[in-house]
Amino acid sequence: MSEWPLVEVAVIGAATAAIWVGSDWLEGASSKLATHYNLPPVVQGGIIAAVGSSFPELASVVFAALAGSFGLGAGGIVGSAIFNILVIPALAVVFSGSSINASRTLVHKETLFYMVSIFVLFLTFAMSLIYNPTNGSLNGSLSGTLTRPMVLFPLGVYGLYLFMQWQDTAEYTGNIESSSISPLKQWGLLAAGLLIILVAVERLVHSVIVIGDLVGTPDFLWGAVVVAAATSLPDALVSIQAAGREHDVASIANVLGSNTFDLLVVIPIGVLLTGSAVIQFSVTAPMMGCLIAATGLLFVTLRTHLALTLYEAYLLLVAYAAFVLWVMAEALSVTNVIPS
Repeated sequence: MSEWPLVEVAVIGAATAAIWVGSDWLEGASSKLATHYNLPPVVQGGIIAAVGSSFPELASVVFAALAGSFGLGAGGIVGSAIFNILVIPALAVVFSGSSINASRTLVHKETLFYMVSIFVLFLTFAMSLIYNPTNGSLNGSLSGTLTRPMVLFPLGVYGLYLFMQWQDTAEYTGNIESSSISPLKQWGLLAAGLLIILVAVERLVHSVIVIGDLVGTPDFLWGAVVVAAATSLPDALVSIQAAGREHDVASIANVLGSNTFDLLVVIPIGVLLTGSAVIQFSVTAPMMGCLIAATGLLFVTLRTHLALTLYEAYLLLVAYAAFVLWVMAEALSVTNVIPS
């Protein structure tokens, strides 16, 4: 009964709704805690809200790895990063009804460092192919085993990112508005939101694995679309609400900070928990190429007049629609850019 496709589709819908509820609690609590501790806008979006809203992605990687489907979790991370880059800033513009302004710090530091994080993860995947090729790699399938020592490299780069943000925090002076905020209550709401997200993502991953097995399509592609969209809801909620409050820098910084955390921390944590993971380089390389292209498009639109306009927002949405259509074409074997 639990493996009927319609039942699993209903579970995916319910899990997505639960993630949305948990994310609402998380967003409110993280925003108030950031205000209470008097953090600058870039740090609010780049670390506090970003790490919290990345919890669904972290949970999806862990549960997928424990279920023996690391490809589903990795696909969810890459797909979520593409969703975050193209869809969330566009939705923030559409829902706010006006352009989103960007600072030079956001464009030149956050965006460029995020590009570095993409290449760092790509290099880490390449190391698995160079130093630990699987038997299939010798026959041309291009896959390698990612081990715990290898993922220390992206974790170290994220430590550099935290150092940069800490420097910004040390140099920031702002108005303290924490007299009416109860930090204990907000920490409790944040923990409750994370718990709801944890349970919902576990059910989501199970249902996606079941449907993927029934349909007979690669789990990486399911992760890149279904899991990615569902687990990206926290990032969408945080950024849209921040844009609605005219916190433009925080709304975009959350997207970039969340993606940086996903690439440099979430995937390594999955490997640290499981001990090793097989990376199909012939599959991940084209997807990483899409992520690089999406990031470049966002950088260009943000750098133009340091603002994201409504027309540019629609351009980002069209680009994401093209990505989804391509993934569907791959799943249906209409195209063969990604080997089966």
